[in-house]
Amino acid sequence: MLTAKDIMTTECITLTPDTEIATAAKSLLDNKINGAPVIDNGVVVGVLCQSDLVAQQKKITMPSFFTLLDGVFPLSSHDELEREMKKIAATTVAEAMTPAPTFITTETSIEDIATMMANEKLYTLPVVENDKLVGVVGKEDVLKTLLKA
Repeated sequence: MLTAKDIMTTECITLTPDTEIATAAKSLLDNKINGAPVIDNGVVVGVLCQSDLVAQQKKITMPSFFTLLDGVFPLSSHDELEREMKKIAATTVAEAMTPAPTFITTETSIEDIATMMANEKLYTLPVVENDKLVGVVGKEDVLKTLLKA
C-alpha cells in the first residue's frame, strides 16, 4: 500500500509568516504549486493555498439578520465576518494563511490522504515527523499515482 513517503515532495517550497502576499503568490505560481507550508522558527504554523489568495478578491458577504419580538439577531457569527475581513485585507502570509494545518506522517496511507483531500478540501498536506517538516503531499502527488496504476 502506498503511503505519504512514497508520493511526497521532499524539496518543499516554504513561506514565512512575514512574507508579503505578492511575493507568496508569485512563489506559488512560479513553482506551479497549489500551496506551501508556512514555517516559523522551524515549526509549521500554517499553510497558504491559492484559495487563500483568491479570497482577497471576493466581495464581502454582509451578515444576514432576522428580527423577532423587536430583537435583531445575526444569522452568521461576528467572528466569521471578522476572519473574512482579515483575509481580504491581508498584506502578509500570517494574515491570509490557514493556521493550525492538518498534518500527516510519512506512514499515512494514500487512501487516508485522498479521503482528507476530498472530504475536508485540503489540497496541501504538510508531512511532519518529530515536529519537523519532511515533505508535502499535494493533490497532484495523489493524481500521479493514477498514472502508475
